[in-house]
Amino acid sequence: MIDVIIAGGGPTGFVLAAELRLHDVRVLLLEKDVEPTKVVRSMGLHARSIEVLDQRGLLERFLALGRRSPVGGFAGIRKPAPERLDTAHPYILAIPQPVTDRLLAEHAAEAGADIRRGHELSGLSQDDQGVTVELADGTQLRSRYLVGCDGGRSTVRKLLGIEFPGEPSRVETLIGEVELTAPPETVNAVVAEVRKTQFRFGAVPLGDGLYRVVVPAAGVAEDRAVAPTPDELRRQLRDIAGTDFGMCSPRWLSRFGDATRLAERYRSGRVLLAGDAAHIHPPTGGQGLNLGIQDAFNLGWKLAAAVAGWAPEGLLDSYETERRPVAAAVLDNTRAQMELIAAEPGPQAVRRLLSELMDFEDVNRYLVEKITAIGIRYDFGAGPELLGRRLRDIALRRGRLYEQMHAGRGLLLDRTGLLSVAGWADRVDHIVDDAAELDAPAVLLRPDGHVVWAGADQRELLGRLPAWFGAPTG
Repeated sequence: MIDVIIAGGGPTGFVLAAELRLHDVRVLLLEKDVEPTKVVRSMGLHARSIEVLDQRGLLERFLALGRRSPVGGFAGIRKPAPERLDTAHPYILAIPQPVTDRLLAEHAAEAGADIRRGHELSGLSQDDQGVTVELADGTQLRSRYLVGCDGGRSTVRKLLGIEFPGEPSRVETLIGEVELTAPPETVNAVVAEVRKTQFRFGAVPLGDGLYRVVVPAAGVAEDRAVAPTPDELRRQLRDIAGTDFGMCSPRWLSRFGDATRLAERYRSGRVLLAGDAAHIHPPTGGQGLNLGIQDAFNLGWKLAAAVAGWAPEGLLDSYETERRPVAAAVLDNTRAQMELIAAEPGPQAVRRLLSELMDFEDVNRYLVEKITAIGIRYDFGAGPELLGRRLRDIALRRGRLYEQMHAGRGLLLDRTGLLSVAGWADRVDHIVDDAAELDAPAVLLRPDGHVVWAGADQRELLGRLPAWFGAPTG
C-alpha cells in the first residue's frame, strides 16, 4: 500500500512529498495537468521560505536562478528594512513561480517521490485503515493517508464536505506577461505617475522587453471562467495609463480577485488539506506560495511520524492547531492591504497615517516580520521567549546550524555538553557546541526548526522529548 497520496503538483505538494521522503515514506503525487504551467502566479520567496530551503540544502539552486531584492514595505508603502532582522536572509528572492515549481519538483523526484502527471482525482472514501482514491479514468488507488494540495478549488476539500467560509471576490485585477515596445524610461515614468493614485497598477520588467503587467479589471467580462483577451488588457491599460506601451506578443493572461476564505478544519480522519486548498486570500504581499510551502514544512515530519508509528498523541492534529491561526493572520493582513490600496479618500488617509507610523522602527519591524513569516511563534505554553519560535541560522564550530538540519530530524543544540538524547537518537541529533550564540544553555528543535524546549535541566528535557518525538527506544 502507498503510505501517502498527495493530490496537487504545486509548490505545497512538492515540498510535502520531499519532506515525507526524508523519512522513507512511500509517496505518490498526482497532478491533473499534463504539463507544468507557465503562468507566473508568484514572483518571489520571503525570508522564512528561504530559510526552509536552506534547512534542506536547496537554497543554492534557487539563488543561482533568482535575484535578491530589498525587503520592506506594506501594501506598497516602501520603507527601508529595519536593522538586524532576526534572519540570515533579510531579502526577497525574486524568482518566477514556474522556476520554483521546477526546482521543487526536481527535488521531490530526486528524493524518490512517484510523480504522475495527467491523473485527476475524482472521488475518495476512507476507513480506519486508509483512504481509497478514485481517478477520473476509473482507476482506484489505496493509501494510508491523503493530502489535498490541489488549490483554491480543491476537489479533495469539496469531497470531504469541509466548509470554506469567507468573502467572495469584490475587486478583480488583470495580469499578463507581455512585451512592451515603449522605451523602459517611458514605462517607468508612466507607472510612477499612475501609481500616485492607482496602486493596483504596475509593469515589472522581466528582461528582453518582457513585462509582468497588472491593471484593474473593471469593465471586463464578469465571468472569471472566461479568459481575458489581449484587446481587453490593451483597453484597460489605455483607460488607466493613457497608453498601452505598444503591448504585443502576450505569453499568458489571467485575472485574480480578492476572495478570502479559510477552511473550517484542516483534517478529516486520514485526509488533510494544505496550501490553497485550506486558504485563499488576495495576493497582496506575495504571501500565498510562501504560506503553502510553510504548511508543507510543518506537516511533513508530523505525517511521517504518524506513518512510522512513533507520533505522540496529538502530534498530527497540531498541524491544524499551529497553521490555521497563521493562515487566519495572513487573511487579515491581506484584507488590510487591499483596503489600503483602494483609491477612495478614506483608505488613502489611513494609508498616509500608516506610512508615518512605519517610520517607527518597531512598527516597521512588526509588519516586515508578519509578511516574511519570521515573527511566527507557536503556542507551546509558558516558557522563555525562544519557545515556539523558529531558530535563525547561526554559526557553529563546524559549519552552520541549518547545514545540520538537511535530514529533517530533531536537533538538540547543547552548549553545556551535559545533556543527552539517549533513547531518541534515531529521531534527534545532538550537537555539543559551547560557542553557539544562543539565548539559552541548550535548545531542542523540531525538524522544522521551531524551539520546543530551552534550558539546562536533563529532567526537563526528558519531559519534553516524548511530547514531540514519541516514546524512547532501546
